[in-house]
Amino acid sequence: MSFDVITIGRIGVDVYPLQTGVSLREVESFGKFLGGSPTNVAVAAARYGRSAAVITRTGEDPFGEYLHDALRGFGVDDRYVTAVPGLPTPVTFCEIFPPDDFPLYFYRRPKAPDLVIHPHELDLDAIRTAKLFWVTGTGLSQEPSRSATLAALAARAGAGPTVFDLDYRPMFWGSREDAREQYARALPFATVAVGNLDEWDTAAGTREPRAAAATEGLELAIVKQGPAGVLARRGEEWVEDPPVHVDVVNGLGAGDAFGGALCHGLLAGWDLARLMRFCNAAGALVASRLACADAMPDESEVLTLIEETAHVR
Repeated sequence: MSFDVITIGRIGVDVYPLQTGVSLREVESFGKFLGGSPTNVAVAAARYGRSAAVITRTGEDPFGEYLHDALRGFGVDDRYVTAVPGLPTPVTFCEIFPPDDFPLYFYRRPKAPDLVIHPHELDLDAIRTAKLFWVTGTGLSQEPSRSATLAALAARAGAGPTVFDLDYRPMFWGSREDAREQYARALPFATVAVGNLDEWDTAAGTREPRAAAATEGLELAIVKQGPAGVLARRGEEWVEDPPVHVDVVNGLGAGDAFGGALCHGLLAGWDLARLMRFCNAAGALVASRLACADAMPDESEVLTLIEETAHVR
């Protein structure tokens, strides 16, 4: 089959405290959730009725089996999710200090299975025929997934919207310079790039929003500016959209919700202003909820929030 959306990269189990405002040292109970940025993006796209699949790997353990169950439950195709014997499924803990402090603790040792994706395992025909393909910077951080990500991008070239989620996480890299070198290899294959100012510094060497958005070769560049909202450029068109204000519970899933909404809006052919408003609202909705994948909204929920907050723009 031909998918609307295929993503490639990180997957794991998110273990979130059910008490907020306290450190992990004091937390007494936790919830278990599907996690990993490109995986959450696939879930979010599926919530909008898009056929979605994710290319990734888990451990050969009960947590890996749980992730297959969760993907199927969310309507995401798991045919490209395989196990790596001898490596544990990654687990990520977080602390929740609303409105803007959410420390993450990644347990991805000795190596995360999602960094053991081999080029020969890829279904390149499926990648070429997908309506939209999504990659992240983390997939470039180690071999063999680096080569697999670049091979997928090369096979995809010219086939349709290809989104590079810049997704720079320093703990996965030896240095920013190492990441910048690999990002430079991937960026020419992307038609869309999205990231915050720190991520654009890695990809384009600048923290100035308009300079980042003007990066050559991209059909669409999106710069997330936190409290200043989002800046987007498509061709000669520029749009700035302010944040959608909500009571924040957990901000960790907002970027993935933004990503799933971006997939949906791009495939729907929306104009840039409508697209950015929808993405911002989707991110805000998930920030007002505890979980990430489990919290992804459907289109009616996002439109309701846009209507409710229209007067404060």
